[in-house]
Amino acid sequence: MSHSVLPATTATGFRSVRQAPPSREERFALGRALREQVPYQRLGEWADSSARFDPIALIAMSHVGRVPDLVGIRVARMATSPYGFLRGSAVVMAADVASLPSTGIHPVVCGDAHLGNFGFYRSPEGAQVIDLNDFDEAHPGGWEWDLRRLVASVWVAGRENGYSEDSCGASVRSCVVAYAAEVAGLATQPLLARSYNRLDVSSLHSSVADATLRAEIKRAARTARKRTSDRVLPKLTGEVDGHRRIIPEPPITTSVDEAEAAAIAAGLDDYLATLAPHWRRVVAGYTVEDVAHRVVGVGSVGLRAYVVLLVGSTPDDVLFLQLKEARRSVLARFVHGDDAWHAHQGQRVVEYQQALQTVSDPLLGWTTIEGREYYVRQFRNMKGTVPLNAIREEALTDYAGIVGHLLAKGHARTSGASMIAGYLGDGAAAGDALATFARRYADQTEADHAALLAAARSGKLPMSDDAHMGSAFRPG
Repeated sequence: MSHSVLPATTATGFRSVRQAPPSREERFALGRALREQVPYQRLGEWADSSARFDPIALIAMSHVGRVPDLVGIRVARMATSPYGFLRGSAVVMAADVASLPSTGIHPVVCGDAHLGNFGFYRSPEGAQVIDLNDFDEAHPGGWEWDLRRLVASVWVAGRENGYSEDSCGASVRSCVVAYAAEVAGLATQPLLARSYNRLDVSSLHSSVADATLRAEIKRAARTARKRTSDRVLPKLTGEVDGHRRIIPEPPITTSVDEAEAAAIAAGLDDYLATLAPHWRRVVAGYTVEDVAHRVVGVGSVGLRAYVVLLVGSTPDDVLFLQLKEARRSVLARFVHGDDAWHAHQGQRVVEYQQALQTVSDPLLGWTTIEGREYYVRQFRNMKGTVPLNAIREEALTDYAGIVGHLLAKGHARTSGASMIAGYLGDGAAAGDALATFARRYADQTEADHAALLAAARSGKLPMSDDAHMGSAFRPG
């Protein structure tokens, strides 16, 4: 039985009185009733089978349309470790979790909610916040899909750090209990009030129990604060014939020809129309100085991604924008309604990011360039993450609770919070079941990673031997 939950308003306006939704108490009761249809122990289900989509075939299919010369870098980044594989294989896990038991409650979900996709960035007011921070796959979908991906990443990361299985299980349970507590708390708040709920870095310090995690958050946040356009200008650019230019560092950063640069500049003109009027005026005051293609992340490698240097009224007034190619979400094929309400994939990414985050980059927008759809954001905006290989065993349990809280906050901002809260209760029993799933899926991820290595060795998948791979535990 499906209990798909749609937003309270649509493009046609508000509900009439006669269309009033069930009360909050009725929604809690509906959620509790779902425990009969999807008992908690079913959340722990996972077993490989002949009916499963071939993960290597799915990865190969996801390479269609990417820049061929960069596909080998993507495979190499996925090959670094099981966690690296997990980061790059959202298409695989989407197919896996969509086949598993679920309640049918469909808020807007991230679609790629692994540990590394939570991090710091600057709010429009200049405060440093922490939240979900990657939305390429965002789409209406099962809340369990996001939570399963998150807890699986917790277990895989814990193993990769050499933590005990008991510790990995404790971290997963912490994540699920925190998710349940947060969604239950927000479900009792007015819709408008829950839209303001956010976690600033300053308040995060006081809520973290583990001293080593507090120290690592402080260090990572301090590093992220330096990631702004003016601070990175000397690192990314140099002067050429009296003009500031982005320094090529192949294969990660490469120059584009004049025709491509002109097409991107024209696309940015169209992007301006997607901004709020104030920010449109601000950005329109800058001039495009240079454009380069720059490889980012793991899952995104091979998609077209550009960094654009813009200059204002003085040489030290600079702005870096990033354009990232947006394709259909890996979740879309598994959800009735396909790509929901957005024909433009860049618009989908932007609007679902704004739905899931409490505050977002005010320069988020979208455009189309030579038939390809892109979203646009600030390239350096105090972005950063807590490096997972730098935190201790006990700290992972603490951090897993933080990201569980953040995931719940995002889901509760869209729809279905009362039903999810009614279903989960205090989260303890669901946490036990999802710990079983996470352990099983960590085993599966290790097997899939081994299959990727075999496919690369056999030539079935290309793999670069380039030295710019970095660590799967850090952002690309």
